Amino acid sequence: MLLDYYRPKSCLVTKSTLVTKPRFPVVDVHNHLGDEFGGGWIHRTINELIDVLDQAGVVLYVDLDGGWGENILISHIELVKRKFPDRFQVFGGVNWQRWSDLGNSFPEWAASRLRVQADIGAQGLKIWKNFGLNVRDQQGNLVKVDDPRLDPIWQAAAELKLPVLIHVADPVAFFDPLDETNERWEELNAHPDWQFTSPPYPTFSSIIEGLANLVEQHPQTIFIGAHVGCYAENLEWVGGLMDRCPNFYVDISARIGELGRQPFTSRRFFLNYSNRILFGLDFGPDLEAYRLAYRFLETEDEYFNYNISEMPQQGRWYVYGLCLPNNVLQKVYHLNAERILLSR
Repeated sequence: MLLDYYRPKSCLVTKSTLVTKPRFPVVDVHNHLGDEFGGGWIHRTINELIDVLDQAGVVLYVDLDGGWGENILISHIELVKRKFPDRFQVFGGVNWQRWSDLGNSFPEWAASRLRVQADIGAQGLKIWKNFGLNVRDQQGNLVKVDDPRLDPIWQAAAELKLPVLIHVADPVAFFDPLDETNERWEELNAHPDWQFTSPPYPTFSSIIEGLANLVEQHPQTIFIGAHVGCYAENLEWVGGLMDRCPNFYVDISARIGELGRQPFTSRRFFLNYSNRILFGLDFGPDLEAYRLAYRFLETEDEYFNYNISEMPQQGRWYVYGLCLPNNVLQKVYHLNAERILLSR
């Protein structure tokens, strides 16, 4: 039998809890709408989107697809904020491709465009994972995450009081050789373009340390480390950076698979850093995915699939619920995000 056909079914008899609504209102700080409503949403209406969010208990949805062009940003703001201004925020971005023709003036230009995006209505800045992997300057050199030439961008974000939601690197296994020891072998075999072995790419450790340096060097800028600070496999490292940098927050988007397989460490992490952990989904406005995330955070269910697919997609392991107390859930679900997003 080929591994592709292997579908083991657990013989454990465990509790399965359906959480149809979160215990508290939810602010989703990390999600997407794509082109118009991207994916399946392009054929639907804003009212249908609101209906799903209402069923999921999501009171504020952050769309990270504002892009780096003002036209894209304007179209997203017009789509979702015309009728429901209090239900959505849209983040802008940086057009790294302009570095090749702008040369040394690129950082100041990018900072000026961020100010323009803020005037249009952008309420944050999204940095995508190509930063650190393949963004290059006018000489074709790979740009490091903590490159001091980019200081004007981070300083502009601080002045504008715009949070920077930053995704660098990717799961650690994506940087490892694709051999029999790689815990994400099936996923990478299906998506070979997700593999970033060094060379030619920089090492995971160099990218993640560059992120730490960046956050430390700009204490006035609010950074939200996507996907549990971009290093969910090492919560001790993430916690250490949070200890050193009160300007560093993390979202939990698309990392239930990592958090749920280390439930004791994860629960301590949530309790210790409850003031700086934010809820995010990263799977679009999907009602079933929201409910699965709530089950993970709220229940003590054991050994369950962390994806809505038939088999876990990120590795052949299952997860355990964290059963977080109400005071922590309230912060993670909405209070922390409101402090960052709505107090400006």
